[in-house]
Amino acid sequence: MNNILDKWINDHEAALIEIAQDIFNHPEVAYKETNSSARLGGFMAAHGFKLTWDIAGLPTAFSATWGTEGPHIGFLAEYDALPGLGHACGHNLLGTGVCGAACALRQYLIDTNQKARITVFGTPAEEIMSGKIVMNNAGVFDNLDIAVMWHPFDRNRVSNDVWMSSDVKNYTFRGIDAHAAMAPTEGRSALDAAELMNVGVNYLREHVASDVRMHYAYVDNGIPSNVVPGYAKTNYFIRSGKRSRTDDASERVDNCARGAALMTGTTVEIELVKTCREMKVNRVLTELYYDAMKEVPLPEYTEEELKLAEEISNEAGFDNNGEYFGGLEPLEDEPVIIFIGTDATEVSHKVPLITLSAATMCKGTPIHHWTTAKQSGCSIGHKGMMYAVKSMAEGTRLLLETPGAIERAWEYHRNND
Repeated sequence: MNNILDKWINDHEAALIEIAQDIFNHPEVAYKETNSSARLGGFMAAHGFKLTWDIAGLPTAFSATWGTEGPHIGFLAEYDALPGLGHACGHNLLGTGVCGAACALRQYLIDTNQKARITVFGTPAEEIMSGKIVMNNAGVFDNLDIAVMWHPFDRNRVSNDVWMSSDVKNYTFRGIDAHAAMAPTEGRSALDAAELMNVGVNYLREHVASDVRMHYAYVDNGIPSNVVPGYAKTNYFIRSGKRSRTDDASERVDNCARGAALMTGTTVEIELVKTCREMKVNRVLTELYYDAMKEVPLPEYTEEELKLAEEISNEAGFDNNGEYFGGLEPLEDEPVIIFIGTDATEVSHKVPLITLSAATMCKGTPIHHWTTAKQSGCSIGHKGMMYAVKSMAEGTRLLLETPGAIERAWEYHRNND
C-alpha cells in the first residue's frame, strides 16, 4: 500500500474511531441524522473541504468538495440508523470510513502534486431507500467521473453484487367505521382488506420468479379492537434482481390490493414511495479495486476480540465453525444477486460505481440484527472500518494513476445494461 496514504490513515485512526463511536452512541433514523451528519461534515471541513448543506432540499444531506481540476471522484457516505436496532447496518462505520478515505486521498494528491476533484456526499435515509434517489433525481451526481462507497459485512471483498431493484409502496385502505359489537354490519373494514391483501400476496409467492422478495408491515392506525376500522395502511418492499421482474411482481401485488378492496367494499390508494433499478456492476472497476485490495494489510485480531466473536456466534447460533474472520475473498467471474437493496443502485446507472465490503463483524452475522449493532460499536467494527478506509483510498489512487482506467470504466458503463 502507498506509504503516504497509509501514514495519513494511521495518524488519524483515533479521530475516525471517535467519530464512528459517537455516531454509534447517538443513533439517528432516516432524515433525523443531525448529529451524525454534523460530525462527518465537520471532519471534512476541518480537513480542507468546502462544505455545503441542504443538498437536494434534504437538511441532513451535505457535499464536501476539494479541488477544481482533474477527474471528479465522488464518495458516498451513509449514517442513518434503524428504528429500535440502532446501527445494525454499520452506517456509523460506513460514513466515517468514506470520509477518512477521501481525506487521505486529498493528502496524497497534495503531496504528489496531482490534480483531481474529490466530493464526499452525505446521503441520508438509506434505510428507507430514499436519500440517494432524491439526490440523483435532482442531478446531484451528474458531473461525477466515478462514484466510490463501501458497506460493512462479514467478509472482505470487492462487491460484485447485483443489489436488488425495488419498489417501496404504501397501500391505504378506507372503509366505514362502526361499533364492532353493536353494529358490525354497518361497517366496512379497511383492516379486513389489508389482511386479505396480505393473504393474496402470500399465495402469490409461489408464482413469481425465485429472486422476487415481497415483505410488508402494518402502519399503526391507532384504532382499538372494538371498532370496525375504516382505515388501515401497509408498507411494502417489492424487490428482485431485475427491474422487469420487479415491475411484474409490483403490478400483481397492486392487483391483490385492488381485489381485497373489492371483496370488502372498501377503497385502496396505492402510493409509490420510492423506486430504483438493480445495481449496475462495473467490471473495469471491480478488477482494478480488487488489485488494490490485495495490497492492503488485513486486520489482525486480539484474543479478546476473537473471544467476543466466539461468544456472539454461540449466542446467536452462527454456523461459522469457529472461523470468525477471513482474508480477501476472490473476485467472482460473474456478478451475483444479493438479496438486499440500497438507494445507491440508482447512482450506478448514472455514473460508474464501485462498492467494497469489509468485515466489520464475524462470519455469519446478518445485517439488521442485534449482533451487527454490537460489533459496529466495538473494536471489531473499527478494525474493519479502517481496512475499508485504506482499501478505498488505495483503490482510488490506483484508478487515478492507471492511464485510461476511467475511460474504460465509462465504456463498460455505456455498453452493459
